[in-house]
Amino acid sequence: MPNSISQDTFSLLRKDFDFPEQVSGYDEEQLITFLSKTIRQMLDRDFERLLQICYRIDLGENKLKKILHESEPDQIASDLAAALWHRQKQKIELRRKYSSS
Repeated sequence: MPNSISQDTFSLLRKDFDFPEQVSGYDEEQLITFLSKTIRQMLDRDFERLLQICYRIDLGENKLKKILHESEPDQIASDLAAALWHRQKQKIELRRKYSSS
């Protein structure tokens, strides 16, 4: 049985972020919350690395700047997590679309 899009998206993100090996389930909303906790720590402790990840994932400079400058301070981590999640999910969906045709 093929992995769910959420599983594959999480696996892609795991390459860049230091997640613990085990997560319970692959509910998209829970995984974005999980990702936002990691991003919140990186905003405080490893901002340069976070920026590098955003560029590597190809989030888009305008989107990144908009989140960093326009989101409420306590929302930055979750907005960034959601944006990164959706960018990686988009890549998975495109791969599946073109690999199955």
